[in-house]
Amino acid sequence: MSSFALFTIIILYLGLLFLIAFFAEKNRRSKWVNNPIVYTLSFGVYCSAWTYYGSIGEAAEQGVRFLAIYIGPIIAAPLWIFLLRKVIRISKQHKISSLADFISLRYGKNRFLGALVTIVCLMAILPYTSLQLKSVSETFEIMTQKSLMKSNSIFTDSTFYIALILAIFAALFGTQTTDASQKRRGIIFSVAFESFIKWLFFIIIGIYCTCFLFDGTSDIVNQFKSQPNFESLVTLGSFEGGFNWFFTIMLSFIAIFLLPRQFQVAVLENNREKHLKTAIWLFPLYLLLFNIFVIFIAWAGKIRLGNDVNAEYFTLLLPLSEGNIFLAMLVFLGGFSAVISMVIVSSLALSIMISNNLIIPYGFLSKFVKNEPEKNERFIKNIRRVAIFFIIIVSYSLFYSFSAKMSLYSIGLISFVIIAQLAPSFFIGLFWNRGSSKGAIIGIFIGILITFFTLLIPFLLQANSLHPQFLEEGLFSIDLLKPHALFGIDFLTPPTHAFFWSFTVNCFCYVYFSLSSKGNYRERNYAEMFVDSKNFTDLQDNAFVWKGEAYVSDIKEVLMRFLGQEKATRALNIFFAKYNLPKNTQFADAKLIHFSEQLLTGSIGSASSKILIQSVVKEEEISLVEVLRILEESKEAIAKSKAFKEKSLELSNLANQLKEANLKLIEKDKQKDEFLDTVAHELKTPITGIRATTELLLDDAAMPIEMKEQFLNNMLQDAERLSRLIHTILDFEKLSSEHHQLTKSTNDISKTIARAIASLQTMAAKKNCAIIQKSTYSVTVNYDEDRMIQVFTNLIANAIKFVEPNEGLITIEYLFEDKQLKITVTDNGKGIPEQVQQFIFDKFFQSKNQNTIKPIGTGLGLAICKQIIDKHQGAIWLDNSYKNGAKFHIKMPLN
Repeated sequence: MSSFALFTIIILYLGLLFLIAFFAEKNRRSKWVNNPIVYTLSFGVYCSAWTYYGSIGEAAEQGVRFLAIYIGPIIAAPLWIFLLRKVIRISKQHKISSLADFISLRYGKNRFLGALVTIVCLMAILPYTSLQLKSVSETFEIMTQKSLMKSNSIFTDSTFYIALILAIFAALFGTQTTDASQKRRGIIFSVAFESFIKWLFFIIIGIYCTCFLFDGTSDIVNQFKSQPNFESLVTLGSFEGGFNWFFTIMLSFIAIFLLPRQFQVAVLENNREKHLKTAIWLFPLYLLLFNIFVIFIAWAGKIRLGNDVNAEYFTLLLPLSEGNIFLAMLVFLGGFSAVISMVIVSSLALSIMISNNLIIPYGFLSKFVKNEPEKNERFIKNIRRVAIFFIIIVSYSLFYSFSAKMSLYSIGLISFVIIAQLAPSFFIGLFWNRGSSKGAIIGIFIGILITFFTLLIPFLLQANSLHPQFLEEGLFSIDLLKPHALFGIDFLTPPTHAFFWSFTVNCFCYVYFSLSSKGNYRERNYAEMFVDSKNFTDLQDNAFVWKGEAYVSDIKEVLMRFLGQEKATRALNIFFAKYNLPKNTQFADAKLIHFSEQLLTGSIGSASSKILIQSVVKEEEISLVEVLRILEESKEAIAKSKAFKEKSLELSNLANQLKEANLKLIEKDKQKDEFLDTVAHELKTPITGIRATTELLLDDAAMPIEMKEQFLNNMLQDAERLSRLIHTILDFEKLSSEHHQLTKSTNDISKTIARAIASLQTMAAKKNCAIIQKSTYSVTVNYDEDRMIQVFTNLIANAIKFVEPNEGLITIEYLFEDKQLKITVTDNGKGIPEQVQQFIFDKFFQSKNQNTIKPIGTGLGLAICKQIIDKHQGAIWLDNSYKNGAKFHIKMPLN
């Protein structure tokens, strides 16, 4: 393929990424842009050219030991749910803009520490970025089948122009706002897209190598077994090799948290904490699928291409050796995607650190013009844009000078060792409130010195083909001071050896100097907020301890320099409204100081915001004891506030319950009064009839015999009605008594239902309605048969009353459910109104407005049914989902 054609494809692909980023930024609120899949795929920026190419080279030489770089992140993933979530919450609360800002804030917004962290990150990432450019250059030359030697002039080197395009892309989409704590949806969506593309193309080449060049993975393994070092490639090797494996896993575990690009996508670009629930399983799956073919591609390359070519580029060389240019082009674009995402996100994260932790706090604060926020905003943006170009150009210079002489894997591990020097101050500082800035600074500084001595200096000398005497004999010819065998430990690889010593001494210095130094009140203040972040998140501004004299007007003037008059005034008005303060407040308290610093942190960093606010206030020194006392009082205050809220809510719920109970009692009283009225009316009606008939018989002795018989029959019916009513009331009271016992025996439910139906056939015949027993099979249950007949009679009689004449249909069926017998009585009548369904089993309920609408019966039938079923340890209820009449269910235990 010609250089011009390949360069054209690269430009077109970059144009596509520009469009994707542009539309994602424009539709930043869309669910397609803000979702857990996009968030998790952005984590794929971890898989740079090192993964895409370097891992295959390492697998070809070291076998399965290449997996250590990916096991660390997989182990780390389950911890994100509490560890990373804690970091995200702290960052959002304090408007953190970078990793340097986070560490600086933990140690009281220490300016020097923020600058030191920035320098460490630059030392780690600049070689790493040069690694990416190295892969672009070498793969470009493989695709165009030219010499691997770079051009004699940077102006004729295609890699230089690709680096410039990447810088333009990062500057365009990464510096749209000065508030670095704001989300960059366009970049993150394009990174997620690239993560998917590089994974897809890597899987395709993996399938091609295993299934098209060979007859599956087993074929590759069988052919590769003949290699003399096969056994060493499929095992971890010796006991000493296990240490290398362990320390490499530790390195990758730390890197997934502390690489600036990982902190950027995982913490600063997190939109919702719940997205972590997807990331903790999807990202390990992504890594697993990414690496599933690595070992087989490496072995396939060894079998087909031998040892004469660079094993790191087997993914390109294998399809090209078969004349498959299209597949090689896909692989190239996948590797290019890995480069783009890493370079852009890393340069963006580093540019923010450079501006907020190096340039602005060290001399440029005075350059900001008063009352010209637009000019100051452009100044900040330009600093970051220049920083982005500086990072990529310096990375290109490193690549051009010597990085091409080293493998992708070795450069990547060097970056991991350097970035690991931030681990003690980061991880220990999250959980130990005694950690101090002095311990952090000394620990990082000593760790970097040891890394220089044991790794960087030997690396630079070997890269330039220099072999000074001290590499073999030790510093000052002292055997214990050999760079690669410090104090006699000679079984570790150079990167793991450097990591072991630098990390160990770093941790020791951090703990020792933290315990031996007193620390200042501001450090301890933020330490408490970080360590006990769960409680202090509720305190918010109240957790910040400050004592001194400050005026609102002075603070407002500082805010206006960066936010403008309108934004500054609005922000202060929001603050005053939040704490119920008058707008003409003159003196600033600790809450306003903290609030103002947070407003500026996103734009100029936490250290610079502290310097600016301190320049207009008179702060008094506070003792450490007083800080702890104030914090403890604040925690107690918030705890009491929480308790009061919970108690208030509990009392409110109790009041609502009492109100509901009172309303029910009032309703019950009304029902009871109506019930008594009904009973009195029902008792009075037959008595009145009997009395009137008796008077007629006594007054008219000559009454015809037929009329006398009619009147006597009426008297008999009224007497029977009166008897039934009294019997019902007495029966209800009897069932209500705790001393009432059922007469249980073993009975067939089918026969019991049949008896109840038979007793009601005459009543049903009068309305010409049908009663059907659907279930007729025999089921023996222990119950009081007379009482159960009473239940079925009441339910069926009620159904007969409310069905339409000539159309009524009543069905009874039963079945086994949950080791109980379930009986259902259904009718197609008028049904029961929804508003009274919850009252139908109440013992004083019949229906409302009884005095205006005369009810049918006494209203005790269903209450008696419930009493009987309760006595059987069963349940009866109305099916409120049935809309074509009424449906009652009864459940009875089988034993």
